[in-house]
Amino acid sequence: MKQTKLLILATLCSLIAAAQPAVDNFRKNALLQRATVSLLVKNITTGKTIADYNSHHSVVPASTLKIVSTASALELLGSDFRFKTTLETDGQLLKNGTLNGNLYINGGGDPTLGSDKLGDKNFLQKWVEAVKNAGIKKINGKIIASESCLERQVINPRWTWEDMGNYYAPGIHSISYLDNTYKVIFNSGRIGTTPEILRTEPEIPSLKIDNQLKSSATKSDNCYFYGAPYSLNRSLMGEIPANRSEFTSKGDMPHPALILLNDFDKALNAAGVETTSAIEQQFAASNSTVIYAHYSPVLPEIISEVNFQSNNHYAEYVFKQISRAATIAGSSEGSANKINDYWAQKGLSTKELFQYDGSGLSPVNAISANFFVELLEYMHKKSVNSKVFYASLPISGQTGTLKNFLSNTPLAGKVHAKSGTILRVKSYTGYIETSKGILAFAVIVNNANGASKEVTAKIENFLVEVSGR
Repeated sequence: MKQTKLLILATLCSLIAAAQPAVDNFRKNALLQRATVSLLVKNITTGKTIADYNSHHSVVPASTLKIVSTASALELLGSDFRFKTTLETDGQLLKNGTLNGNLYINGGGDPTLGSDKLGDKNFLQKWVEAVKNAGIKKINGKIIASESCLERQVINPRWTWEDMGNYYAPGIHSISYLDNTYKVIFNSGRIGTTPEILRTEPEIPSLKIDNQLKSSATKSDNCYFYGAPYSLNRSLMGEIPANRSEFTSKGDMPHPALILLNDFDKALNAAGVETTSAIEQQFAASNSTVIYAHYSPVLPEIISEVNFQSNNHYAEYVFKQISRAATIAGSSEGSANKINDYWAQKGLSTKELFQYDGSGLSPVNAISANFFVELLEYMHKKSVNSKVFYASLPISGQTGTLKNFLSNTPLAGKVHAKSGTILRVKSYTGYIETSKGILAFAVIVNNANGASKEVTAKIENFLVEVSGR
């Protein structure tokens, strides 16, 4: 028995040693010599470890953390889950069609309302028809946005000040609208001048913008929005291209529910439903009667948007929904705890998982390559959502954020994975299809001495080399 165990151990060591040149080639260069790296490549068809370096060390993952959020959502919410928003009324509806009471939009944390990405683009007209079908011709009360399904702390406290206020780090309100994003359109003049603000889309009443932007020779949008949650004061820093008659930057919408209420009120009026034009936001559940239920697309469509396009907005809504219950508002802390408990019960190494948000935007998130591979193996071999999860990942050289990754290499079209990038972090995790089986892999690099695209090239070379072993 002892000899058998020693033989198995020796075999495993020899297999890992065979791939060690690939690891050495990856690590021994000026770019990565002083970087913090956690990597693991495992053939989950045969169970053999192909390459391992600090695989149990937890490091910052950036957006690869989204696969933890999306896999967990599939397992805990189910692939048939849909977000639900309801229209509700209280008071008395008179025979002449006058509602002596209020009309409520009861938020359900649906990120697709008015979204550019998914969902019914004509949903407001359907809401208007639902109001008319309920016999309401006049609302002698308020139109109220009821926001109690998610915590009121809409900005994750572990996000950085630089991110807060920008479209990619929007507030996660109980009611989302237009991706919680507004556009600022500029007319930029010569280099060194301050661009003129032409308008915002949509118009946000009482919004005050302190414009500190400069027109420059840049060809990119380097405009940064700064502002606290719910605040109507925003500061703009950075630079945008000079000499543009119209140039657009995007920011985080302070009160998406109020914009939705205004648009709903206008749509009702246009359809002949009289209102008092009194709108209000409340953060308590309403004691009212449901007249209509609006449903989002199913969860697999939403998580495909999260993973294909690395959509932070959708990711945070999916994440917070995990901890939402009938009497409990969904929260970042609650969801992180629920995710940790679930995977611990499945036997995964949750002591190597430190999750604080759903998108991976926070620089204090940490995870090991080992945990990623354990999760990938579970989802591939044990989960009833295996096919849905696999299909939600972009394909190398073809789709989503992997469109240019591994293109013109033998692995083009053979890798289903998620990428991650924030300042001084580059990571990839997913599956590689090979003739010898399916490889699950994770490569996470922190603090490399070089540009992000240089790190990406090193990761590509490593994956091509190790996948042939």
